[in-house]
Amino acid sequence: MRYRKAKINRILLASDHAGFNLKRKIKNFLIKKGKKVLDLGTTNTNSVDYPDYAHALSKKMKKNRNQFGILVCGSGIGMSIAANKHKNIRAALCYNIKSTKLSRQHNNANVMTIGSRLIKKQIVLDCVNVFLKTKFEGGRHIKRVKKI
Repeated sequence: MRYRKAKINRILLASDHAGFNLKRKIKNFLIKKGKKVLDLGTTNTNSVDYPDYAHALSKKMKKNRNQFGILVCGSGIGMSIAANKHKNIRAALCYNIKSTKLSRQHNNANVMTIGSRLIKKQIVLDCVNVFLKTKFEGGRHIKRVKKI
């Protein structure tokens, strides 16, 4: 596993029905910031199975490592569990600024998961911004991440 500072060229987004409205808000925020975004669904609030969307995003991430992913469901937990079944995916449940920052600095997370029913809406976009801007510290954390 190499740890180079790659320029992130695209953000992949996916959600289930519980995360749809928040995903749409995040998507609009990223587009306004000039980011390239690929929305992998869902397209409405009709009930769907969250693992389908976590797997779709994780498979797409394997094709290009210069991407970050954002998954949104009701708690963020299910998406995180499903995404972490994939090799080279390090999905972290981010629920505040500190958890988001540490997920990048110490764990080199490349996917953030968000619980739309658990996080305060006014903090979500700040967390997304922190996730995209925070660099992996490397150093002592490299050997730990390699053990994953």
